[in-house]
Amino acid sequence: MAERLVLVTGAAGFLGSHLCDALLAGGHQVVGVDNLSTGNLENLSHLKDEPRFFFEQMDITRAFDPGEVDYVFNFASPASPVDYMRLGIETLLVGSAGTINTLEIAKKYRAGYLHASTSECYGDPLVHPQVESYWGNVNPIGPRSVYDEAKRFSEAAVAAYRRYHGVNTHLVRIFNTYGPRLQPHDGRVISNLMMQALRGEPLTIYGDGLQTRSFCYCSDLIDGILRLSKSDEHDPVNIGNPDEWTILECAKEVQSLVGSRSEIVFEPLPQDDPTRRRPDITRAQKLLGWSPKVALREGLELSLEYFTACVEREKARA
Repeated sequence: MAERLVLVTGAAGFLGSHLCDALLAGGHQVVGVDNLSTGNLENLSHLKDEPRFFFEQMDITRAFDPGEVDYVFNFASPASPVDYMRLGIETLLVGSAGTINTLEIAKKYRAGYLHASTSECYGDPLVHPQVESYWGNVNPIGPRSVYDEAKRFSEAAVAAYRRYHGVNTHLVRIFNTYGPRLQPHDGRVISNLMMQALRGEPLTIYGDGLQTRSFCYCSDLIDGILRLSKSDEHDPVNIGNPDEWTILECAKEVQSLVGSRSEIVFEPLPQDDPTRRRPDITRAQKLLGWSPKVALREGLELSLEYFTACVEREKARA
């Protein structure tokens, strides 16, 4: 593929920073923008001397023009419950005004466009596993609605810009993803359990631990996203690992890896927390030739050094 100039919003985030790495490795120039409300410049520190990478701190809810880009990856949004419940209005704005602003850029420069949507569009699903044709079971006014409905609006906007303006759009629905650079205090399953186990603290499980998630390692996810961005598919595509784990099973896997003897404690389940989550990836397999390669145990092993360093930094600051 010829070299392209690519805009990545949310570039300092967990997935945005890994996407920047992959695009640079593919020979492209990357313009990364992030308002750093949840992103971390440390995720991009290894790129400070990379001449093909340009970063600007910017709020995409305000109209902007990065110049003539060839492709837009829109990854800007708080993504963890801790963050989007703290930044509820900001989450709604970035999913609405921010998405429209980036779509306008793609329209102006006839650029390709990929939007990072989410399995949260399915809500607490009544269909299992979740297929892209399922419209979801979402509480539009609950505490999680600021994220769920922002992402659902974004999907509608992306579809409209393709329908009315012919923008070459792609929609990925991302399922639970983990790996290095995941925020250590973001309240997500893997980061919570890894940090608690490494600190020697009790491992917290919300509810009875029998609710399920499917965990995809970050390199697998980025591979699927890049394949989708090069495809002719414009409807939503699930990208995630279909191996389904209960939260309790995941906690025991983390205990085993870390060698932790910490007890497991149970806390009340948050409102509207999904009871089941597993992607049907048939379309990704058929359309993109994609399937995840990294099993949970291997992915946790690949993440251990990062989370260990996070705990060591905590100790050094104490």
